[in-house]
Amino acid sequence: MYTICLVEDETDLSSLVKVYLEKDGYDVICFTKGKDAINYIDQKVDLWILDIMLADDYSGYDVIGEIRKKDINVPVIFTSARDQDLDKILGLELGSDDYITKPYSSKELVLRVNNIIKRVYKNKENNLLNYDIYKIDMNKRIALKEEKELNLTTLEFDLLLLFVNNIGKGFSRDEILNTVWGSDYFGTDRVVDDLVRRLRKKMPKLKISTIYGFGYRLS
Repeated sequence: MYTICLVEDETDLSSLVKVYLEKDGYDVICFTKGKDAINYIDQKVDLWILDIMLADDYSGYDVIGEIRKKDINVPVIFTSARDQDLDKILGLELGSDDYITKPYSSKELVLRVNNIIKRVYKNKENNLLNYDIYKIDMNKRIALKEEKELNLTTLEFDLLLLFVNNIGKGFSRDEILNTVWGSDYFGTDRVVDDLVRRLRKKMPKLKISTIYGFGYRLS
């Protein structure tokens, strides 16, 4: 069972959404205050639903900031009565996966939750990962672009897995060397730069950022 944490200051709306989510088989934890939600971050949560305006001095922006310090990958949906493009943009920049404007249908919210849960978790259960236009099958050790298999070497695929399983995390060249080549590898760390260059060429939609003087990060 997937656990959803609903952070919403309107108690009637919170109760209604909780009922709909529980009917779909989710375990739902509710908070009205940002501080209480932040104190719960260390617990297992599979998806967060955050209202921007909360019942204390904390906002949904504060909560997602603390969530992202703990877990870069857990999905977050923002809700708000404020239908401003700036709010949506800020929410996305802070790492939210979706944004829904009040008033909204509880059924619509459940559908969005289902879609995100399926994308983030169900494919992982089948050892499948999606990134942009790419599909990565960890069992078969293949990557596909629009259902066409890409010709990746073993090292390129291992580097790809390291990145897609740790989106947002920066890796030093030494860490990449130890993970992809193994701790017994002897040689220059510049082989990492060459491998990243080759992977970028074969999969240009990968957002691999260079951390100058350190290593690389997939965003």
